[in-house]
Amino acid sequence: MSRENREQYQVVIQAKDMGGQMGGLSGTTTVNITLTDVNDNPPRFPQSTYQFSSPESAPPGTRLGRIKANDPDVGENAEIEYSISNGDGSDMFDIVTDKDTQEGIIIVKKQLDFESKMLYTLRVEATNTHPDPRFLQLGPFKDTALLKISVEDIDEPPVFSRPWYLIEVDEDAKEGSIIGQVVAQDPDITKNAIKYSVDRHTDLDRVFNIHSGNGSLFISKPLDREETPWHNITVIATEINNPKQSSQIPVFIRILDINDHAPEFSKYYETFVCENAKAGQLIQTVSAVDKDDPPRGHRFFFELVPEFAVHPNFSIVDNKDNTAGIMTRRNGYSRSKMSTYLLPIIIFDNDYPIQSSTGTLTIRVCACDSRGNMQSCNAEALLFPAGLSTGALIAILLCIIILLVLVVLFTALKRQRKKEPLIISKDDVRDNIVTYNDEGGGEEDTQAFDIGTLRNPEAREESKMRRDVIPETIFQIRRTAPLWENIDVQDFIHRRLKENDLDPAAPPYDSLATYAYEGNDSIANSLSSLESLTVEGNQDYDYLSDWGPRFKKLADMYGGEDSDRD
Repeated sequence: MSRENREQYQVVIQAKDMGGQMGGLSGTTTVNITLTDVNDNPPRFPQSTYQFSSPESAPPGTRLGRIKANDPDVGENAEIEYSISNGDGSDMFDIVTDKDTQEGIIIVKKQLDFESKMLYTLRVEATNTHPDPRFLQLGPFKDTALLKISVEDIDEPPVFSRPWYLIEVDEDAKEGSIIGQVVAQDPDITKNAIKYSVDRHTDLDRVFNIHSGNGSLFISKPLDREETPWHNITVIATEINNPKQSSQIPVFIRILDINDHAPEFSKYYETFVCENAKAGQLIQTVSAVDKDDPPRGHRFFFELVPEFAVHPNFSIVDNKDNTAGIMTRRNGYSRSKMSTYLLPIIIFDNDYPIQSSTGTLTIRVCACDSRGNMQSCNAEALLFPAGLSTGALIAILLCIIILLVLVVLFTALKRQRKKEPLIISKDDVRDNIVTYNDEGGGEEDTQAFDIGTLRNPEAREESKMRRDVIPETIFQIRRTAPLWENIDVQDFIHRRLKENDLDPAAPPYDSLATYAYEGNDSIANSLSSLESLTVEGNQDYDYLSDWGPRFKKLADMYGGEDSDRD
């Protein structure tokens, strides 16, 4: 029997008595028979060859397709395991079994490259996982199929010859010098042309540049190792026909040191020598530094400048360890004769080319105790008595400061004292403008002010009280000598000025006094209408009509009085 051909059978069974003779009784029943499966069928591929394709850009793990071998058995007898038995792509592809569908899934195992290999051939095997030993004689329970996978070409970005580049260049390299080259090419069969550029985000100062055609790097600006010993830039390669395809590579540029800096003192030295120093005494140890970084390390030498090669006061001793000692050459030093010494020292290195510099060491002469501890280096200290202590000096300085403060306070108080002003009110004519709001009574008002004083000096009455301020006290009436006739106007003003200068009750010196005196010798006589007060009767103004059209208005005003009165 074969379950694969027919799985179930139905049998009718009849039972008869009497041995089946005529007249006997019989009965029937139906029996259903189901065949169970055994693993007696191997898996079989429906076709011997399968074709698949994959783009070369497919990442590892990409599924390319499925294959399935048929097994008429069921259950665990139909479980199949797929594997790659042989072929040239066994390391590039893999196949796994889908337990639910009993299919084999083809998967990319490694990165493909169309330019390296365009076609792979694999032998795939399907095997039963639970073979039945009773049926092994029927043959192997497995089957194989040929699997062909073609790789499709994809336009890929340029590929550099190295994963990164390291370039070394001397810091004294000239601008425009080529320092290295990067190489990239199009991996596609078309071999498109490539142009190179520098990512300016990695070279903001534009120190380097690159030839777009051949990838040669060159210097655009001077280099300085002491400022920037390393430059890390990025170079970009782009296909000319397809600018979207580009790649980049890091380039590390190391600047090699050149001996272009001279050594100098490592710090500023405050050096002093005691007045009681002995010859051959060490007073200072100096060292040097250099911005350069020679491969064999620093080595400095110290010596005095040629002009001071034999210094009468100090000498220098090179310690052969990049330090030097300053030594005294005589006994005793005096601040009163020389308070400061300048000692120029030459420092040079042993690199090529040799660099040197001159540093000047300032040595002060100081007073020291018996142990050599500095007490005072100021030359002014020689002016004070030898037995005067520091506390006494401080007390003297405090006394001097207190006296100065008292003098300043006394002077300030004295300046604040002010003389009592002549007029203490807001009506002080020296600083204020006096305003009178009372209105005069016209030409006939002879009581408001003295008209006679303005008209004739002889008619001046005795001195009146001042009207420029509101009087608070009544001053004594000052009396002046009378003026004689025909007095000169200038002499009159001088007399008035002298009287006001000598009069303490007169207006202050910065007041303005106005005199309207016209004199006695005027041919035209006075033109003022104020004198009309002394003339009895009416005055004749008819002569105004003879003065012309400019006085017509005035003539009409005064000439028409008679008609108005009539």
